[in-house]
Amino acid sequence: MTITLIVASRSQASYAALAVAAQINMSKPQTVAVEYRDAATLEGEGAGKATALIKFNGENYDTINAILRLLGRLTSEAGLYNTEDPISSTLVDQWLDFAETKLGTSDFKALDAGFKELNKYLTLRSYLVGYQLSLADFAVWGALKASPVFARVFKTKKESIGTYLARWFEYVSSLDASILAVKDIQNAAKPQKASDQGKFEIGLTEAEMGKVVTRFPPEPSGYLHIGHAKAALLNQYFAQQYKGKMIIRFDDTNPSKEKTEYEESIKEDLALIGVDSSIVTHTSDYFDKMYELAVNMIKEGKAYADDTDQATMRDQRMKGIPSKCRDLPVEENLRRFEEMRKGTEFGLTNCLRAKISPDDPNGTMRDPVIYRCNLTPHHYTGDKWKVYPTYDFACPVVDSLEGVTHALRTNEYRDRNAQYEWMLKALHLRHVTIWDFSRINFVYTLLSKRKLQWFVNEGIVSGWDDPRFPTVRGIRRRGMTIEALKQYILMQGASQNVLLLEWDKLWALNKKVIDPVAPRHTAVLKDKMVKVKVQGAPAKPEIKEVPKHKKNPAIGNKKTTYSNVIVLDQEDAKSLEEGEEITLMDWGNAFVRNVTKNAEGDATAVDLELHLEGDFKKTKKKISWLSYGDEIQDCLLVDYDYLITKKKVEEGDSVEQLVTPVSEFKTPAVADANVADLKKGDIIQFERKGYYILDEPATDSKPAFFIHIPDGKAASTVSKADATKDKKKN
Repeated sequence: MTITLIVASRSQASYAALAVAAQINMSKPQTVAVEYRDAATLEGEGAGKATALIKFNGENYDTINAILRLLGRLTSEAGLYNTEDPISSTLVDQWLDFAETKLGTSDFKALDAGFKELNKYLTLRSYLVGYQLSLADFAVWGALKASPVFARVFKTKKESIGTYLARWFEYVSSLDASILAVKDIQNAAKPQKASDQGKFEIGLTEAEMGKVVTRFPPEPSGYLHIGHAKAALLNQYFAQQYKGKMIIRFDDTNPSKEKTEYEESIKEDLALIGVDSSIVTHTSDYFDKMYELAVNMIKEGKAYADDTDQATMRDQRMKGIPSKCRDLPVEENLRRFEEMRKGTEFGLTNCLRAKISPDDPNGTMRDPVIYRCNLTPHHYTGDKWKVYPTYDFACPVVDSLEGVTHALRTNEYRDRNAQYEWMLKALHLRHVTIWDFSRINFVYTLLSKRKLQWFVNEGIVSGWDDPRFPTVRGIRRRGMTIEALKQYILMQGASQNVLLLEWDKLWALNKKVIDPVAPRHTAVLKDKMVKVKVQGAPAKPEIKEVPKHKKNPAIGNKKTTYSNVIVLDQEDAKSLEEGEEITLMDWGNAFVRNVTKNAEGDATAVDLELHLEGDFKKTKKKISWLSYGDEIQDCLLVDYDYLITKKKVEEGDSVEQLVTPVSEFKTPAVADANVADLKKGDIIQFERKGYYILDEPATDSKPAFFIHIPDGKAASTVSKADATKDKKKN
């Protein structure tokens, strides 16, 4: 069982909870997983002003004391809260209340009284309760550590807080759990810098140079998303770092979902992000061997066939109730498994379960299912098999058989690590080292294939490569470069901290990649576009060549047409004031001689007079424009919002209720004639409008289709649906 502690990284109030979590993990590794939120409170988690939170059995524990008591009760083996001893547990409770009421204030007089009380109590004591560490020590230490008043007094006038309190505080601060708590919250609070790229110096445990074998095991039932990309790149990184190899293994154990087309698309996507897929295997290559191992498990009394219906089995597992089939004789289990293999009517009512424990505290160890029946023909093995291993069985088996030394898994699988190791021991297979890393999570983003498939099925998106999807194909279509994606993932390193990431840093990194090489073009929005007469301009249009990118001449030149009739965006035209001097970009200065507006305040006509000898440095307005004639091209500028309206989707949330009503925005425009030379996938900048990628070149019947690329600034990454709500409130 893994308990998730969520902490607001911009607050200092959670030292006690983090220290207790660290102490528990020392006695029983990976019991408490810590997730940080880049905020001062957990309001985004529905916890108001709380700075720490545990969600357990449908309840929220959002005060430090509630969290400490819960952790103490759930992990009695850590010895921090003995509920069987009413005296010690009562004393611990008193000190928890003391920490909250007497040390959680900024009033110096009240705090000073608390310091004196503590100092006197600790005169002949090393611990607050009994003769060992308890929740009381961490609660009081955490409250003091979070107090700016105590920190100031401890640093400048230590003697005033009392010798015994100072001695005790220094002792608790020196404990490994306390040091970890302080270090973790400091690291979580630090803004991420570019210099943090590629922090993998932790290294793999039990790794030998030249002998490391990693694997990336995608299921061929969908397209790669950004989370898969991180896993693939990390596996490749460690294989290369230790001069080993990486296996691409398709986990094809569910014929109902898998297709050969997905395999090919995954290989293509891996190639796009620079991941070598020269070594490819399939879990189905080992079906015969796995079946043989499953039969041996039955013979050794380590597995049994179960015909309990699914709903009852789920309920029994939740309550820790043994199945009625758990103690069937070996011969009966073998008979039933043979019925399953043949796909008979009776066989189809059974599954095969590992005989581990019916009531283990870790739910994944409660006799998990390791084989199921499925009559759907497999895309490789055809109808040879009617039974297929589950991922929980196949993964450790094939890892061991293929010589994998290190199985890199996201820490959402941490509960299953004990199950993984049990399988290897029960099957007498070679040990494989598990290495956890954090899953990559983004705001307003779904990574569940099942939920993404729903959007495809409902027709809300155009397919798995829709620019709103977090698939590799989707974000590439949106204008994400592979170089930026790889850099960003390596910046995350092999951290085990679970963070909910904003998209801004990724898109800002992408901007750094595309800005130096994106040709500059001009577009004017068609809606209420304004024709402008320009005095002093050539009556007959003139064409000149100008650089596509002023700071990068190597990109080449473009042709720009100059004439006495140009067009401007409505927003620019109606902002002009008669008599002011402006700059027409790539042309020169001009005076505004006349602006005609209608009753709604929109500009309908503008007269300009060129003043090319004017100084562009002195003008406030730099205006983009296009010569109005046959040389302009129709185009469609497309922008997107997030598909969902909630930053973080919880387990019980219904996706149908979270769909953003409108998430695609199309704006007709005209662009300079040079865009006709662009190819699908070319990235450009429409000056003063942002970066765009050409998604579909123009045809005789359709204009060119340009997709807006976010640049990392707040306006380009904020939820437009949320922004609309805020406007309505105001």
